[in-house]
Amino acid sequence: MLRVMTWNIRTGGRDRDGTDRRDRIVSVIAAQRPDVLALQELRGLDRTLGGLAERAGMAPYVARSWFGQPVAVLVRPPLRVLRAGRVRRPFHHAAARVEVATGAGPLTVFSTHLNPYSGGRRRMEADWLAAAVRRTGGELALLVGDLNTLDPGVEHTDRLAGLAPGYRRRHLRRDGRTVDTRAVARLLDGGLVDLWPRSGGDEPGGLTVPTRHGGAEFAGMRLDYLLATPALADRVRAVRVVRDGGADAASDHYPVLAELDLGP
Repeated sequence: MLRVMTWNIRTGGRDRDGTDRRDRIVSVIAAQRPDVLALQELRGLDRTLGGLAERAGMAPYVARSWFGQPVAVLVRPPLRVLRAGRVRRPFHHAAARVEVATGAGPLTVFSTHLNPYSGGRRRMEADWLAAAVRRTGGELALLVGDLNTLDPGVEHTDRLAGLAPGYRRRHLRRDGRTVDTRAVARLLDGGLVDLWPRSGGDEPGGLTVPTRHGGAEFAGMRLDYLLATPALADRVRAVRVVRDGGADAASDHYPVLAELDLGP
């Protein structure tokens, strides 16, 4: 069984007031022992991620960012990395791509973090990612990360009404009324499968923000996704939001973990 986890760890695990959450982050990773770990918001960690990865027993593959924060994919031995790189488009943050060998063929994992401020930019970034998934040419691909986009299959009006206007605008179209779910919708229309509803989930909605650590810009949302090609979706055995082991104090996002019927 292959365990894949995605997690936005918030500003590299350190806060503006000096709070250092990196020990908490490592503790959560150690408790879950993912084989592949997608991380977002690695500010200040892009040059020192090797230390965190070493403590977690994993090898890091970083995609640096021109405008925002780096992202990465970490891989635990004995998984063998066939190739790694970044999606070469002007993302607000970045998108990392790592291909690993499995008994069912190569598995390509993308870790990304879409634009937090503009729905139009998120839609453009989603199109770039959909094209990158198509270019893999394989049946086994997984796109994960903080997509900063609400679920297109859920009603969000009441939930958004409780947000401050500046934060609410991030999730609305230009008319100021229509909820903007286009980025995730584009990826689903491109053939990817949202693993959360396919798994049965551990709770309705699979909300990933906010945690007890913080998140004034959130109102009980699912912003973190695992989207798979159909062949890979058929191999999903479980998906859950990780809320135990100190996860609610390690970041403003909860990690999401999937178990896939794959082996090295």
